[in-house]
Amino acid sequence: MLIRIRSKDGNSRFQLEPSDDIRLLVEKIIQTASKNVDPASITISNQPRGNETLVTRLTGRNLQSLGLKHGDLVFVSYQDLPASTPSDPLSAPANSHTHPSKQNIVQEDPVDTYWRSRDGKIPRGRDSRFCKHASNGMCDYCMPLEPYDAAYQAEHSIKHLSCHAYIRKISPKSSSAAAQALPPLSPTSYKVRVPCPSGNHPSWPSGICTACQPSAITLQSQSFRMVDHLEFATHTIVERFLQAWRATGLQRLGWLIGRYEPYNEVPMGIKAVVEAIYEPPQEGELDGLTLGIPWEDEQRIRELAKSASTPLSIVGYIFTDLDPTPDDRTKNVYKRHVQSYFVSSLEAIFSATIQNANPTPSRSSSSGTFGSRMITAILTATEDGQVDVSAWQVSEQACAMAAADMIEASVEPGIVRVKEEDRSQDSARYVPDVFYRYKNEYGFEVKKSAKPCFPVEYLLVNVTHGFPQAPNPMFQSTEFAIENRPGLEDQQVQSILSSLNRLVGTPSSEDMRDGTKRLEVAKWLSDWHLIAFLETTQLLSPDDTKILMRTATSPRLLEDPSVLEAFMKTEGWQTLITFARESAPARPTSSAPTDLGPTHDKIPQDIFDQIAADDASQNRGSNSRIRICPHCTFENDHGGHDCEVCGLPLG
Repeated sequence: MLIRIRSKDGNSRFQLEPSDDIRLLVEKIIQTASKNVDPASITISNQPRGNETLVTRLTGRNLQSLGLKHGDLVFVSYQDLPASTPSDPLSAPANSHTHPSKQNIVQEDPVDTYWRSRDGKIPRGRDSRFCKHASNGMCDYCMPLEPYDAAYQAEHSIKHLSCHAYIRKISPKSSSAAAQALPPLSPTSYKVRVPCPSGNHPSWPSGICTACQPSAITLQSQSFRMVDHLEFATHTIVERFLQAWRATGLQRLGWLIGRYEPYNEVPMGIKAVVEAIYEPPQEGELDGLTLGIPWEDEQRIRELAKSASTPLSIVGYIFTDLDPTPDDRTKNVYKRHVQSYFVSSLEAIFSATIQNANPTPSRSSSSGTFGSRMITAILTATEDGQVDVSAWQVSEQACAMAAADMIEASVEPGIVRVKEEDRSQDSARYVPDVFYRYKNEYGFEVKKSAKPCFPVEYLLVNVTHGFPQAPNPMFQSTEFAIENRPGLEDQQVQSILSSLNRLVGTPSSEDMRDGTKRLEVAKWLSDWHLIAFLETTQLLSPDDTKILMRTATSPRLLEDPSVLEAFMKTEGWQTLITFARESAPARPTSSAPTDLGPTHDKIPQDIFDQIAADDASQNRGSNSRIRICPHCTFENDHGGHDCEVCGLPLG
């Protein structure tokens, strides 16, 4: 069959067979190119603009499986490279110059796999007024609706399509293999293409043309959202996060640790379920905070979250913006409302930066990633002065503008400022024309230039939030202190050992055979902050920490205490037990007078230990500084309060 090719080098015709591998087509494209071709950049499409697909993602496919027929026209684009570049993209090694996001296999989130396996259609019951068929029949009045049906969205006040409903809407309706092979999503980019595809002039900022410059931008409300709902597993998660602000009055930020699940309130919806909040090192202030990006321990926390029984990840972040009213400290200033702003321009740009750093893997995108599911949540005051959660994301246009360094925060919180163009070599910035539409005082839609500024609302995508009616959190305990709260909460190994002693007395293997004690210990261990801290103490090995995380997040933890058995067999648990046993207060001996009659309480053993230590010190005469440790009996000759050997208090 005859296949026609159109590229920047002109038109070509190739005589091929339907069973020929796409590798043969790629070889002919490279042979007919006027310059050396970068094989990893070759894309094909069935139209002049859009639907470009990298040939590296079509390995092993033949022309017939792509839906190509005799006389079809294929649009090809590619970039030029020096002659030393390898010319076989389909056999390039894993460590070649091909970008990871362009590899053949895209590992999607389980929630994406779930929705791809379902049609997502909205079922409807039989209409008694219009359906004239039998109960096992179907007509236009009762047939299922598509997940993107506009009438259904309007009837149920759904402002944004879910991500997968949007993908279904823009996917080609043709059943041909070629249409199905071309991904419908293309990431938005407002950067100048470097080098220029035409190759007729020096790269930006030395030159620019219509082939490499981005088109004019018209800001509009995004019709879909990557996440439809934010759910906190329990109210306690938010309350504990607020404790730091209540105690200090300083603003606070934390990363949301959770997972994505199907959300059935909207067609093909996705919700982010938050199981914990990790607070990174930060400096809070009355009207803001200072935070390092990337933050300390980020990779460690991500790996720890993945080792849960149901893998977790960072699904967003939450911060406070609260200011008590001068007259009533129990209420807060109502800042964010229709007369002021809901999200400041600085917050929107920060959200775009975080979303750009955390793209979502997608098989429906030509680049292997599209958008981001990172959610921004804020704790702020309501109209009656109480505290409530508000959640949002920023649009793909906002992320693209932030990536192109086109926008910046303004003095007015609700206004975004468009930067000036900069042609310097150090910070080259091209800013195309930017417009936005609004209704004037006469009700007519007007198109206005967004330079020098425009309202921040054009960049926002609202996300609903809530709490489950029947909470079933993954972590059962909230007892351990929260990290990075110096002076407010301290994470110490001694508090862990004390808690073990309190739960099971002097812990031993015999004690832990008791099912009740084992259940109490299991609940206590099921604490995100405790596990995250234990990993830094070196008491547990990395493998032991992963076992603990899987055990502590098991759904059967409270139903079957034997789930704890796997962790109890680790060396890390034995180390904890040993330290807890040695740090436990010594029990009184049988010869000691422990009962002084009905009117006296029993004297604790540490009183006798202290008396013995004092007597020994007095008997030494000249050297009165020597103090015997009541725990390990080591003779300390310093003036400190702790033992040099075991580190426990001397008195």
